Amino acid sequence: MARIQQIAGGAIPAHLETPVAAMCRVAADLAARIAAGGLEGNLAENVGANTDGDTQKALDVIADEAFTAALRGTGIRWYASEEQENAVEVDAEGRLAIAIDPLDGSSNIDVNVSIGTIFSIQPAEADPETTFLRPGHHIEAAGYFIYGPQTALMVSFGDGIRKFILDREKDVFVETPASGLPQSCKVPEFAINASNYRHWPQPIRAYIDDCLAGTNGPRGKNFNMRWIASLVAETHRIITRGGIFLYPADARDGYQSGRLRLVYECAPIAFLIEQSGGKATNTLTPILDLTPDSLHARTPFVFGTPDKVERVATYHDLPEHEVSALFGNRGLFRA
Repeated sequence: MARIQQIAGGAIPAHLETPVAAMCRVAADLAARIAAGGLEGNLAENVGANTDGDTQKALDVIADEAFTAALRGTGIRWYASEEQENAVEVDAEGRLAIAIDPLDGSSNIDVNVSIGTIFSIQPAEADPETTFLRPGHHIEAAGYFIYGPQTALMVSFGDGIRKFILDREKDVFVETPASGLPQSCKVPEFAINASNYRHWPQPIRAYIDDCLAGTNGPRGKNFNMRWIASLVAETHRIITRGGIFLYPADARDGYQSGRLRLVYECAPIAFLIEQSGGKATNTLTPILDLTPDSLHARTPFVFGTPDKVERVATYHDLPEHEVSALFGNRGLFRA
């Protein structure tokens, strides 16, 4: 049964320690299943679709059921999962609520790329709608587990970021020093799925064009592009090395409001990024200021070092005719 060994950041708030410890036990078990790969059966097998029509893998369902069971009796009243249509009550006496993506990046299971679990914890109100359909400023703790060469928990309890690494031999998450998100790097990095370029709004195209122009463009520097298609892995890289992540809205059906879920993915990551010294927006508005209109609401998502996130906002602040002029004059790729 995995435990938590605290070293660098002081005590975990008492009312949060039990649910976090329960999630650590599930995460350690999931890490072992993932590491075993095909020896544990086909974890990447399609077993259905969630409420939004996204394909569910076998391990999505396994993870969701495991976290639901483990959080009973830990002070959690409401459990809202990306894999379930509605929030469920796990403990009528609980005073907390959790929003969770039990297995982020599950489409990467079969190619052995880092995947993870994203969560946030906040006070429980009388019903799920009142609890979860409000801005993210009520979040008390948020973080993610990343299942990769290391299994790690990156978490914040509202006083900076903390890092715990699973010691597999001792079955304990050991705290290690955690530094904030780097504010600069020698070669800046941006993460975006460039195959969707033709569908993006012009401000995003103009921003990326300027990055790709390198030293000859208005940014005056070269950039590297990264894209893993696993939100946890992207976040972990940016917290470690700096840079910016962009998943904008685009013109495709189902993507006009972005694709990532505000409650389960964006708000928890935004909380963690802000606690790391970064910023997170929907291109203009801070993510934690947004009020979701449903449990499965989606939003555009941009996060990373503050100067880069703020620059994306300036492209959106320009009048449309000025953005068009920028796009026409400097665009490296035109639709």
